[in-house]
Order: sequence, then structure tokens, then C-alpha cells
Amino acid sequence: MEIIKNLHSYLAYIVLAVLIIAVVNALLGWLGKKDFTLQKDLRISLFALILSHIQLLVGLILYFVSANGLKAIQTLGMGGLNAPARLLAVEHPFTNIIALVLITIGWSRHKKFMENDKKFRTITIFYGLGLLLILSRIPWGQWFS
Repeated sequence: MEIIKNLHSYLAYIVLAVLIIAVVNALLGWLGKKDFTLQKDLRISLFALILSHIQLLVGLILYFVSANGLKAIQTLGMGGLNAPARLLAVEHPFTNIIALVLITIGWSRHKKFMENDKKFRTITIFYGLGLLLILSRIPWGQWFS
């Protein structure tokens, strides 16, 4: 279980970096009225999507085998969780699932557009909202302790 926890922790840095790159790239493409290229823009967005989904899968595995996830809710009940435990058992997974849904919607919607600005705008908005949700529910106290 420690391997899964470490994988989830270290992969989070990579996912955040790639998501930030994808959002900044899309924003610059949108504002700069650039062409949406398959070689760069599509690959950056796709890589962010794939890594985010891998992180979600690792997180879900961790949620079901860790004492901080589902087992904490089963043992203590929702009323027995303190704020840090509630963050790990409820808020972090729920919010990140919503974030991944937004990122996936952004990926799916961008493919429907032919115009470069609409592709970039869609990725900027949906990936950006997903990134903000992810950043809002990272257990920062554990990351920097």
C-alpha cells in the first residue's frame, strides 16, 4: 500500500505540471490567435488528459485500500471525521472526480470544433476549471510536512 501512496503523491507533481502547461499553452494559443497543431497543442492536451486519468485510477485504488479513505468513513462515520480526515476521505476524492469530468468534457468538446480559437478556448476553460478544483483540494499540509 505504501507503494501506491508514494506513486499517487509523486505522480501528482507531474500531473500538476503537465496540466499547468496544457492550460498555459491553450491560453496563449487562444489569446495569440495561433493555429491548433497536432504536433504540439493536441499532444500536450492529450498527455494532460491521460496523466490525469492515471492519477485518478491510482487515487481510487488508494481510496479503497487506505485507512484514510473509505475505511475511515466506515470506522468513524461521517460525523466522526475531523477536518483533515474529511479532506482525505470525502472532499479530495469527490472534488478531483469532478475536476476529471471537466477535463474530459474539455477534451471531448474541443474535438468538435474546427476553429482554432474555439479549440483553445474550450481547453483553457475546462482544463483550467479542473486544475483550480484540483489545487483547491490538495492536502497541502501533508505535501509540505
